[in-house]
Amino acid sequence: MADNVIVLKTRMSLAEPDESRFRIRYAEALNAQQLAAVVHRDGPLLVIAGAGSGKTRTIIYRVARLIESGISPAAILLLTFTRRAAQEMLRRVEQLIGERGGQVSGGTFHSFANQVLRRYGNVIGLKPNFTILDRSDMEDIINLLRSRMGLGTKERRFPKKGTIAEAISMARNKNRALKQELEFDFPHLLEHEPELIHLADQYETYKRERGVLDYDDLLFRLAELLNQHENLRRRLSETYRYILIDEYQDTNVIQAELVRQLAATHHNVMAVGDDAQSVYSFRGANFRNIMDFPALFPDTRIIKLEENYRSLQGILDLANDVISRASEKYTKVLFTQRGGQARPLLVRAADEHMQSRFIAQRILELREEGVALDEIAVLFRSSFHSFDLELELQRRDIPFVKRGGFKFIETAHVKDVLAHLRVVVNPTDAISWMRALVLVDGVGTRSAERLIEAIIHADQPEEQLARDAGKLGPRLQKAAAGCAALGVLISKLRSHQGRPAEQLAAVIEYYLPIMRDAYRDDYPKRERDLEHFQNLAERYRSLESMLADMALEPPSDSIGDVLAVDPEEGYVTLSTIHSAKGLEWRVIFLMWVADGRFPGPMSVRPEELEEERRLMYVAITRGRDELYLTYPIYMMDRSLGYVMGRASRFIDDVDASLLPTAMLQEAEDLV
Repeated sequence: MADNVIVLKTRMSLAEPDESRFRIRYAEALNAQQLAAVVHRDGPLLVIAGAGSGKTRTIIYRVARLIESGISPAAILLLTFTRRAAQEMLRRVEQLIGERGGQVSGGTFHSFANQVLRRYGNVIGLKPNFTILDRSDMEDIINLLRSRMGLGTKERRFPKKGTIAEAISMARNKNRALKQELEFDFPHLLEHEPELIHLADQYETYKRERGVLDYDDLLFRLAELLNQHENLRRRLSETYRYILIDEYQDTNVIQAELVRQLAATHHNVMAVGDDAQSVYSFRGANFRNIMDFPALFPDTRIIKLEENYRSLQGILDLANDVISRASEKYTKVLFTQRGGQARPLLVRAADEHMQSRFIAQRILELREEGVALDEIAVLFRSSFHSFDLELELQRRDIPFVKRGGFKFIETAHVKDVLAHLRVVVNPTDAISWMRALVLVDGVGTRSAERLIEAIIHADQPEEQLARDAGKLGPRLQKAAAGCAALGVLISKLRSHQGRPAEQLAAVIEYYLPIMRDAYRDDYPKRERDLEHFQNLAERYRSLESMLADMALEPPSDSIGDVLAVDPEEGYVTLSTIHSAKGLEWRVIFLMWVADGRFPGPMSVRPEELEEERRLMYVAITRGRDELYLTYPIYMMDRSLGYVMGRASRFIDDVDASLLPTAMLQEAEDLV
């Protein structure tokens, strides 16, 4: 009797699936480079996505393709740098393939770390109700410890809390010892090295004792968890069999290490980014991550997206020329199918004011030509570069908004309200208790510290507060009554099981009289911010999730300063290049493209100059149709007076066929 025959399918048949079984016609929806990235199945993949090349579309279709290929949505992890970006991508996946797209895990590195630590952090001593500190909270704790250590009373000046926080954070994001970070980026602080190292140690102890984490801790404690517990690392890696990372060039050392750990059992990592847009080293981003990805993941396949869907070819030709001179890069050449032959223009002005007048005049001309004001942006290397232009725009009644200033979450009145909610979730959060208590009339820092020491160790903190407030003595009856009212509020919030919006409303009702007394000059604007906060709170069902979101990715701006703008008229955007990354406008003015301004005088090391070159590339590629680069011939220097300006070294030797030059003249000079 003959043996039964079993036919094995060839590898070729597995590599070339039957396209007819897919609902989406991928070859029709994508260009050849995008399609190659989307159909890639297993193994590491690095997608070098040039500006405007459709990287988001590529990621979305790859997620859809994986699901259509039979991969469980729960096995896919999409990591981005903003929650909004992740939500938008997953919404579009859901539009493509239905509700299965909504089952994909997606979010920022920090939000993912937050979820894992709240679920598994107990094995490294973390309680699931830990509080997340923002930068202002971090600085307040450092200032408290600084005072306790007597470092602010020495005869020699000691660094401020913000500077100390920046040094500690940068050391951690660059994975350096604080001593090394001081030597590299803060040499002027080296005389305080022993005290700063001791203060940093005290700060770590303080956080661990009180169950709070700062923003950097989320990544570090997750790395600690995965390093120390192999079983958990393997479980997470086997859960998330396909990992996709957007904007990989913006990752820091710890984030790259987390990717390596999460992919430990499979190496199915798709990293999407653009080395030419790596411009956030000041936040700890590491250019080497994207350059060394093939070394970290052997057998990496590299695909380049070079077709641009945003800009005219003239703008792309200039961008290609600028970045072609980079010392280290993934070579790519951007091209477009768009018609139109407009070239960027380099405009030389006699001085700064003439530069401002030209920009304002051209904006008004564009408006008359039918270009909406909100389709126009003026970009600059540093925020102070636009001061003269702002005055000129105001003189000509051109409405504008400037990207920057205080974040919504950093305003004092919003932080005050948040502090009351945080102690409800985490009664041992001493820094939030401090903020809430010093708002009580008659309670100072010393009294608050004495009260807090008992509160955070009590089973019923609001009752402990009421008891201790009664011991403040007859001279502090007003303070005692205020503390009692605060205790009643906290008790009400802790026993309330309603929605976060209802709890927030109770805090605002309590806080409004305090705010109106403290901010008599502008409390109406602050009230509008709290109304805005109330609207945001309506989205949440859990107070914990709302507080986590506020710390992980807070709303961007206070709304008070833009209420006067007529929405029908729109407004011109003024922005630093860093704040403009990822955005686009029909017309771009890039001002102060002069050596000494761009690159700035502080950029002297080769790696710093290379990042400045990449920043120029980012600025150029924000424009769709028109691009004007401007600089003044005579520039004011504080020490030298007026000096002759020259075009930025990044464009100084660009061929005139790519970047023609125009010289501004006064109208009367032409008569």
